[in-house]
Amino acid sequence: MKKNKKLLIRILVAFAVFLVGIVLYKLTPLKSFGEVAEKWSFGDYRFYLFILPFLAAYLIVGYDVILKAGRNLLSGRLLDENFLMVVATFGAIALLDLPEACGVMLFYQVGELFQRYAVGKSRRSIAALMDIRPDIARVLRDGKEVVISPEEVEIGDVLILRAGERVPVDSVVLEGKGSFDTSSLTGESLPRDVRAGEEVLSGSINIWGEVKLRACKKYDDSTVRKILDLVQNAAAKKAKAENFITKFARYYTPVVVIAALLIGVIPPIFLKDWGGWIKKALTFLVVSCPCALVISVPLSFFGGIGGASKRGILVKGGGALERLAKANVFVFDKTGTITKGSFSVVDVFPAERAKEILTAAAIAEGASNHPIARSVVEFAPAVERDGYEVEEIAGRGVKAVKKGGVILVGNAAFLKEQGIPFEEAQNPFTTLYVAENGAYLGRVMVSDVPKENAAEVIRGLKAEGCRTIMLTGDREATAKAVAAEVGVDECVADLLPQDKAAWVETLLSKETKDGAVCFVGDGINDAPVLAMADVGVSMGGIGSDAAIEASDVVLMQDDLASIKEGRRIAKKTMRIVRENVVVALGIKVGVMLLTALGLMGAFAMWLAVFADVGVAMLAIINAMRTLR
Repeated sequence: MKKNKKLLIRILVAFAVFLVGIVLYKLTPLKSFGEVAEKWSFGDYRFYLFILPFLAAYLIVGYDVILKAGRNLLSGRLLDENFLMVVATFGAIALLDLPEACGVMLFYQVGELFQRYAVGKSRRSIAALMDIRPDIARVLRDGKEVVISPEEVEIGDVLILRAGERVPVDSVVLEGKGSFDTSSLTGESLPRDVRAGEEVLSGSINIWGEVKLRACKKYDDSTVRKILDLVQNAAAKKAKAENFITKFARYYTPVVVIAALLIGVIPPIFLKDWGGWIKKALTFLVVSCPCALVISVPLSFFGGIGGASKRGILVKGGGALERLAKANVFVFDKTGTITKGSFSVVDVFPAERAKEILTAAAIAEGASNHPIARSVVEFAPAVERDGYEVEEIAGRGVKAVKKGGVILVGNAAFLKEQGIPFEEAQNPFTTLYVAENGAYLGRVMVSDVPKENAAEVIRGLKAEGCRTIMLTGDREATAKAVAAEVGVDECVADLLPQDKAAWVETLLSKETKDGAVCFVGDGINDAPVLAMADVGVSMGGIGSDAAIEASDVVLMQDDLASIKEGRRIAKKTMRIVRENVVVALGIKVGVMLLTALGLMGAFAMWLAVFADVGVAMLAIINAMRTLR
């Protein structure tokens, strides 16, 4: 910010001095500086009276450009925009086109100011977004509260968190309850209420209440550190478009410098007018500067990564963003990705005896911690379990015994072994059969149900021409039921992790260079496939080391809709990159041809500066759209 203010002040001062020079110049009867030099000798004070304001304005606004060009020349980095501007303006001064040389440098520095502002805004946007590092940790040591840095927290430490403070490390709530702002981590605007026994992620802000936590990770292993490392390293992972621009500029600049030399030397040999052709060559140099591309393309990717981060989508560099934009095959894991990853009761049969069936099942399953048992207990009405002795039969079910009654809950094999007649169901769900006192009551169907927006997301991807596939290790009947409900194009079941990898490898070998295969998994047991795919996307993987390491994109919220949002941002970013490349090269090539042919007229240098600085400004303003 201070540098920008200083540059703005220099531009304004130089412009004021430049205007003084123009006024003095217009007050003389002389029509050009060439005439000034001809009529007034170098020993005449009037010559310096008219030349000094322009030289002063030029040096005020352009001294840093001259110094940079000199330093780069000494270090071997000859052909950059600073060198081109210095050569072009020094040439104009040598030809005594002082107002033009001064005006060109002013315009160039105005462009630099816009560039700095654009880059600064982009960096501040991401810096503010990623300003999630906790400053302190309040730890109970020997019964006393001690303030330490988050890096000093040990696993098992008891932490005190007050309202307005950030969680220093990933922890579990011990006492109290609070509401936490997780927007900087997940992009979710609504606060998250937590109570004892629930996990809170580092970087979250406690909105109200005092909460006592127990640290379950060290700072280096915590979510906030992983996110910061990921975002900071993202800039180093360039996209193909960025690499192309870097290589392009490396070869392009020497070519245009040689072309400018030829323009300044060859035509005058046959057509005379050395001064005119040298000016055309200098103009050609100004036009040729590739700064519009060199600055705007990386800025577009930087903005795209920042825009995605604001929505809880962490992208590991421009390369991942570019591949996500090309993705046309989306392969999904089932459990925890398309489905919720937790069981729910989906049906009770017969329905007219549902309350009786659920009450008996809840009595038997009440003491179990199995996910299926918990889903039944949560769905059933409140029951009284006192007096029941519960026995779990491994691989079969549960037996609850009380004086005067026996409740059996389990699979079909369990009831058959107990000699209870019943009708076995044929459905894709996990089925619990319930019997009481030797009589069959009915069955409870439990399933890992699809996420609420799964079908909508799949439908949206298919509408955009994408192929959707679901790979799972579940039974075929269960997998096909979920696949039919959400509408994926293909479903493959009964797969081991290595089978999933083989499937994705086959897809990668078949896809054309114009597309990409995106694998979406829960980031825990799918790490090999996440790493193998063109784009690996981990669902809700911020707490998983495997997800952070293996995936290219980390979705902070366990929300399938983030995939479509991430793809939309990636496609928009690539569209803006293409726009900048086409517009910048198109205008530059056109003006360079006109310059080489001598068709630019009296305002050649001014038009040349627009083709350089003006196009750069347009490209940067366009690139800043990715931040929105």
